[in-house]
Amino acid sequence: MHPLAWWVWALGLATAASRTTNPLLLCLLVAVAGYVVATHRTDAPWARSYTAFVKLGLAVLLIRLVFAIVLGSPIPGTHTLFTLPEVPLPDWSQGIRLGGRVTAEGFLFALYDGLRLATLLICIGAANALANPARLLKSLPGALYEAGVAVVVAMTFAPHLVADVQRLRAARRLRGRPDRGVRGLLHVGLPVLEGALERSVALAAAMDSRGYGRTAQVPAPVRRTTAALTLGGLLGVCAGTYGVLTAEGGTYGLPVLLAGLAAALTGLRLGGRRSPRTRYRPDVWGGRAWLVAGSGIAVAVLLIVLGAYDSAALHPTVVPLTSPDLPLRPAAAILLGLLPAFVVPAPPKPASSRPAPPRTQPNAAPPTKEPA
Repeated sequence: MHPLAWWVWALGLATAASRTTNPLLLCLLVAVAGYVVATHRTDAPWARSYTAFVKLGLAVLLIRLVFAIVLGSPIPGTHTLFTLPEVPLPDWSQGIRLGGRVTAEGFLFALYDGLRLATLLICIGAANALANPARLLKSLPGALYEAGVAVVVAMTFAPHLVADVQRLRAARRLRGRPDRGVRGLLHVGLPVLEGALERSVALAAAMDSRGYGRTAQVPAPVRRTTAALTLGGLLGVCAGTYGVLTAEGGTYGLPVLLAGLAAALTGLRLGGRRSPRTRYRPDVWGGRAWLVAGSGIAVAVLLIVLGAYDSAALHPTVVPLTSPDLPLRPAAAILLGLLPAFVVPAPPKPASSRPAPPRTQPNAAPPTKEPA
């Protein structure tokens, strides 16, 4: 499977999550992403970071709720849950309060908003767990090679860090030493930082031996044209995206977006001449990659279209206080994200988890004839 297809699929789910605050739809998105990850991730270090992204999403949700409770919420409400002691603030801090009345409406608004942020992080974690970062770097155009290396190094930092922490904690438990609390954190933190430094030095040596950063001689007019196309194309993509997402730019948004995308791709194509590099066994974008990427794009497009026709279903109101409903059409659209679980073959299980072959009995010696 092409690694870019996993990223397109995950970004499609993340786009769908950004278009709704319905907790039922957000939980369904999390379930879809979790099921695909559970059935198709491997035992590679980057695949183990999905749990860390889930914990990060839960931490973001908890922090959002704490801020809503302590600092208040802009949503007015009449159903009081509890009242905290309010700290008086000076006159110049108008609009900010510490403590006071906590309403059910404000709490639910913070819960929906925090759940949306957590779902975005979980979708990105799904892409990080399924896509091989080294193969993703190999698939980038030549103009983005240097930037791609930096992004891949940044993406693999968290998975390797999680793997190092798990390995060191297991080693301390085997030696009968504490691995939790402040003491355990201090004894684990230093070896983790040492391992990160060793990997950085080894990575720098490997990049230097492979000629990282070398450029070819390109005429000056080509360089200027490349810079103009790339910069103008990216500006056009930003302006077109803003036009597509806003109601005022419905007429010019899509044409500007397509024109900017074409200019940016042309600039990247010309800029690839400055970094001569070859690909060993390049990944092929096949039919399954189209299905995986298309399922994520379909989820995002359908949620955007359905949100334009029925915004109340995707954004349940908290004033007045009502329970959210599960809209059938958006839920069916989200279920299209399960397509990779059925069209992509599951990775082979590691040798340790495979059942051992049955033991065969040694061949018995042939019976001897007794003398008459």
